[in-house]
Amino acid sequence: MISANAVIKTSSIGDNTEIKDFVVIQQDVEIGKNVIIHPHVTIDSGTIIGNRVEVFPGAYIGKEPKGAGATVRKLNFAHKIIINDNCSIGPNSIIYYDVEIGNNTLIGDNASIREGVRIGEYCILSRGVTVNYNTHIGNRTKIMDLSHITGNCDIGDDVFISVLVATTNDRAIGKLGYEEERIQGPKIGNQVAIGAGANILPGVKIGDRSIIAAGSLVNKDVPTGKMVAGSPARLLKTISE
Repeated sequence: MISANAVIKTSSIGDNTEIKDFVVIQQDVEIGKNVIIHPHVTIDSGTIIGNRVEVFPGAYIGKEPKGAGATVRKLNFAHKIIINDNCSIGPNSIIYYDVEIGNNTLIGDNASIREGVRIGEYCILSRGVTVNYNTHIGNRTKIMDLSHITGNCDIGDDVFISVLVATTNDRAIGKLGYEEERIQGPKIGNQVAIGAGANILPGVKIGDRSIIAAGSLVNKDVPTGKMVAGSPARLLKTISE
């Protein structure tokens, strides 16, 4: 069912899809079967939405990055978004161009996902999570409420990131301008767990199966299978297989 109050400029809409009041869908959008798009959603050109996806009210899919003359980083992106099957896109979330989201992934209320981001299957990005540009997130990874994932960051499979975790990518805190090789976020391995309120500094590498205790300030690499805690974080113990 397509509401008479919706503005639809594409004909590529699958069977049994519901589009509700005041939705705006531009041309060159593909929508699969059994999709539900709730009121006041905007979907811009170049978006591909798979089957059985649900998009909740107020979401904006296809925001074009704008620098407003204040951004020193050059904005490079493709005018394309892919949201694969069985995803849920929460109310008032914003998904920029050049994003791909894997099957069965939940994007929570008020989340923001910038250009160049790739998110795997069966992930959760919970309420208020922000993911900055050119970040890769593996499969089955969970990022909890109000955490920030910085630009140029890599996160592996089966990672758990608790609430209010901060990651950053510039040790010069903006004093040296933008250089892609220098501006690098953390590299987080597989099966890592990061506790609430931890702060992970630029370029830090966290090895597979490591644990970062709540409130830790991680300013240097963490080897595989270690638990660290404190500010700055120090080794507590080795994690058993």
